[in-house]
Amino acid sequence: MNQFCKKTLICLFGAGLITTQASAQLSSNPDKFLGNITTRYQMDAGGGVQKYYELWNQVTPENESKWGSVEGTKGSYNWGCDTPFNYAKNHNFTYKFHALVWGAQYPNWFSTSMSIKDRYNAITTWFDAVKKKYKTLPMIDVVNEAVGTHQPGNPMMKESLGGGGKTGYDWLIKAFELAYERWPDAILIYNDYNTFQWNTDEYIDLVRYLRDSGAPIDAYGCQSHDLTDCDVNKFKTADKKIQDALRMPMYSTEYDIGTSDDALQLKRYKEQIPYMWENDYCAGITLWGYIYGATWTTDGNSGIIKNGKDRPAMTWLREYMATDAAKNAKSPFPGMKKEASIYIRPRDLKVAKGDVLPIKVRASMATKTIQKIDLYVGEKENNMELMTTLTEAPYVTEYAVPTDAKNGWKFLKAVVTTTDGSTYERYGRFNVLSSTTKRAPYNETVPTLPGTIKAEEYDNGASGVSYSNASRNTTTATKANAWMEYTVDVAEKALYSMDVEIASTQTGGTFHLAEYSLDNLTYLTDFIEVPKTGSTTDFQTMHVVLKDTLTAGRHILCVNIDKGGFYLKSMTFNRCEQDKNIKVSIPSSSYFNPSSRSNTIELGDKAIIEVKAESSTSTIDHVNVYANDLLIGTMKEAPYTMEYEPTAKGSYVITAIATSTEGKENISSKKKLTVNGKREPYKGVIEIPGIIQAENFDKGGEGMTFHDSDSNREGDTNYRTDGEGIDFVKGNGGTCIGYTAANEWLEYTINVKEAGKYAYIATVSSGTTGSGFKINLVKNGRVTTPILATINVPQTGNNNWDTYTTVEGEFSKELEAGEQILRFTITGANCNIDKVELKCLTAGIHDMLYDVPVTNQNSYDLFGRKVDNNYKGIIIRNGKKYINK
Repeated sequence: MNQFCKKTLICLFGAGLITTQASAQLSSNPDKFLGNITTRYQMDAGGGVQKYYELWNQVTPENESKWGSVEGTKGSYNWGCDTPFNYAKNHNFTYKFHALVWGAQYPNWFSTSMSIKDRYNAITTWFDAVKKKYKTLPMIDVVNEAVGTHQPGNPMMKESLGGGGKTGYDWLIKAFELAYERWPDAILIYNDYNTFQWNTDEYIDLVRYLRDSGAPIDAYGCQSHDLTDCDVNKFKTADKKIQDALRMPMYSTEYDIGTSDDALQLKRYKEQIPYMWENDYCAGITLWGYIYGATWTTDGNSGIIKNGKDRPAMTWLREYMATDAAKNAKSPFPGMKKEASIYIRPRDLKVAKGDVLPIKVRASMATKTIQKIDLYVGEKENNMELMTTLTEAPYVTEYAVPTDAKNGWKFLKAVVTTTDGSTYERYGRFNVLSSTTKRAPYNETVPTLPGTIKAEEYDNGASGVSYSNASRNTTTATKANAWMEYTVDVAEKALYSMDVEIASTQTGGTFHLAEYSLDNLTYLTDFIEVPKTGSTTDFQTMHVVLKDTLTAGRHILCVNIDKGGFYLKSMTFNRCEQDKNIKVSIPSSSYFNPSSRSNTIELGDKAIIEVKAESSTSTIDHVNVYANDLLIGTMKEAPYTMEYEPTAKGSYVITAIATSTEGKENISSKKKLTVNGKREPYKGVIEIPGIIQAENFDKGGEGMTFHDSDSNREGDTNYRTDGEGIDFVKGNGGTCIGYTAANEWLEYTINVKEAGKYAYIATVSSGTTGSGFKINLVKNGRVTTPILATINVPQTGNNNWDTYTTVEGEFSKELEAGEQILRFTITGANCNIDKVELKCLTAGIHDMLYDVPVTNQNSYDLFGRKVDNNYKGIIIRNGKKYINK
């Protein structure tokens, strides 16, 4: 093949089709691509190798477009994928974005320490950022390697996108729908590895469920990393098995044969490439690297160009792509773009005998016009009967399942015919159960919204159709992955709120409200975190505002239990009509703890909540106050002030909703209440003069009696269980505070027996320079000035903290007698603190002593004058009288 001949290419970028002249690549097939990846973040490999565009007519960034590469810092984007994107655009070949969702190479800041709601929002923000950057994309790996065991981050990703839900694959369906909303014209792909040898069945099940649910998936990607040692017959059998099951377009997305054995590599290329390329369902092949030594395999041995020269496999590939068989091979995507978007969406994937199943064919064309859609049904994919012909959008029908239907899967096929006579196909399935119990509202009564739904009154029907793993007894705790559906009539289109009666003996439960309509999977609420309410019968009300309006008419709402263990009693829906004329606030000038002028209280104390509410156009009927969305009080008359006594320490988000006599409302901004544990000396009040053991800081909790920069427990001792991140170490014959970081602090309740000036002796260590801490008094929750002492800790070891020393000095001011609080604040990290001894310098003189200790402390005569060690007579040292002979 002449590498430098000219041909006309179709550009897939921009607003329309662009024709231009460019150097031909290995593939001259206008409908299929032979692509590759970036080489060490570069397009052209260099070293005398031909330019990328002279070899390949598609590019996938190896790492540059993965979420972890782009958004390593939250909100800051490094679009290294601009290089391959613009290169492909400039040289008029196609590009694939790889990948939006992957349980590996996601940002480090994206973790289980975030709430499910925050993780879901982070993912949708990531999708939005990609959409803003790349308004059109030809192809996208929407989800990569989601088969359960393939990536350690898959469980977190699954939870973040809605879990299994009703279908078992909600999270994947949602990922594809989020992508389709943003890039409806892109070819949306599910991509995975080990598809030919080891996880073929798991792969088929996953992709087929996506297809059958009506998710907007256009093709499946087989990475083809597992073919080096794959027998040709085994490979062909697996490939056929996958295609026969899915009947969808296929890409070989990451093909490589990793071996230094030229003969074996050539053999596999000859066996596998033509077989895939010449199948009509194969839309293209992407090699995962081509430069020997620069690919991900051992020693980069999958490369087919070594030291600037073709290996035998590359020589053969050039020759094969020049054959008529390669040039004329058919593709499911003529012109390498998507013309038809066809997705068959049954209302349920499971249905009882004798029931009626609504079905929608979501179909649209890029440039053509739909004339009709023939929908077929049957017990075998190659033997189906025409069910109906649809000629007008929306393409919706119903299938009455015969009462004598066979149990098991029934197959669907939609054949779309356009006005120019072209046809396009899509397959699907639904499962006929042995049950004859039809779906019906509980007690044949459809609740009307606004109104109340009792949790146990979910729809009648078979398990897997109207409920799963649920109970009609509110004394039974909810179970993870359970779900219940409720048929309701919505009286009028509006935004609704939902007041949920729940009880829980613990935190950690989550649920969300969803709707599985014929159009899409909609999450009607955020992922709701259930707080601890008390006992199993202590039902309290959570207030939740739906994310979008409900249209008037019939709906089937689904409660998905993400993490169970709580009790669900009822859901009351009300219109949530916002009225900006209602002004409601929790003033910043008021304090939940007026006595300390702060928004922090101790457990057992009551917070004072003041709300201001008024309306310029109506009368305020009542004000509801919520803590973490849990109703804690209703006030009918001004002034709107109430007391609230939390039952557990932690952070509480306080909000207020004011409702007018007309039923309209408005919500206040959020205000944070911090509830600390009750302060209590760890081993009793520390008497001063005396020794403060650093590890014996007061009980009370993070933010009240101590602060640690993280919640991780470093060190090698379990001295205390109430430290919540404080790091204890063994040292100097006991327990010390270690692994300190700047601005961490500890507080101690002391009782100063005698007012006066005090000296300190701090026992400390450090394996580095710059360590230290300071000592302050704390009054009414506030650190006072001046600083009593700044203690610079010397380096006592070379990256070793086992050697302790003492640092002495005097406080900058006298201490008053009585009980008070001292705070140690770390000013320079990495110091270990064993203890601080405080001695009084100026308190009343004690009994006469005769043995004068040899120290460096100052001595005074009876008139308070400083004297040296040669002075004979009565001296005063550290508050004690000595006779110096």
